[in-house]
Amino acid sequence: MKIALLGYGKMGQVIERIALERGHEIVLKKDEFNTYDGLSTADVAIDFSVPTAAVSNISSCFHANVPVVSGTTGWLEHYDEMEALCNEKQGGFISSSNFSLGVNIFFELNEYLAKIMAQFDSYKVSMEEIHHTQKLDAPSGTAISLAKGVIENSTYAKWTMEDPQPKEIHIKSKRIGDVPGTHTVTYDSTVDSIELKHTAHNREGFALGAVIAAEWLAGKKGIYTMKDVLNLESK
Repeated sequence: MKIALLGYGKMGQVIERIALERGHEIVLKKDEFNTYDGLSTADVAIDFSVPTAAVSNISSCFHANVPVVSGTTGWLEHYDEMEALCNEKQGGFISSSNFSLGVNIFFELNEYLAKIMAQFDSYKVSMEEIHHTQKLDAPSGTAISLAKGVIENSTYAKWTMEDPQPKEIHIKSKRIGDVPGTHTVTYDSTVDSIELKHTAHNREGFALGAVIAAEWLAGKKGIYTMKDVLNLESK
């Protein structure tokens, strides 16, 4: 399979290594200093760039008739626009805040736990995410996805980074050293606490999941999620 890498930072380099190990070919390594030359020859593109480049990268893929997997966060105010363009161009698209296989299992557990805890008003939910100091957005896209998972399965209405009001989920963001990513969902009451936690040890899991998603998406049309890739469905 021929892959275009859109974004060639630390994540892009790990994705390149894993893709090559799995027998794929890299036909483009796009950064801020070069063009999209070679994109049209790709079977699929993987975008791990920066928020300011994501929309250009994704739309270029749709115009070139190349399915695209995007793991860039911080640009989702333009998601509806990209979704419409994908449908217009009959493209293939997967956007996820986190491609780690473990994190996507964590998402499912989070939704299942939220359904259970919705019955118990004595527990208040909060979240904490910790990432490396180079991460540009806060809270992380993964934390936002976790919050949405709770909101969709409970009576909580929104998330906030400020002091929470009733029915708001507080998210605390920390930026420390070279931490790949740690996310904790806590249900706290006066008598006990329940924690659901995922700790990434390195970037390998994110990169492997992105390559697996690209392998799955190649040749497909439509808009999908990691639930489709991994055949996951909350019960």
